[in-house]
Amino acid sequence: MPSENAREAYEMSSEQTTMSGPVHLSLPSPPPDPVSGCRECLGFAVSRANATSVGDYSKASDVNVALQAHLRSKHGRR
Repeated sequence: MPSENAREAYEMSSEQTTMSGPVHLSLPSPPPDPVSGCRECLGFAVSRANATSVGDYSKASDVNVALQAHLRSKHGRR
């Protein structure tokens, strides 16, 4: 007859541990567009282009976040 600990170990190992269905992800949003004639926007766009050109996509993403915040605060864009 199996011990109580062995039975508990079996019951724990037979529990379902996976998700019930697939996760559906959407495509990322396109990068924000700078406002023509704004020097700050131009600076963000140049920084993003430089980061992308050397493969630093983390920095490019950070610049996109900063540009988006700038667009909201200075240009009233969402």
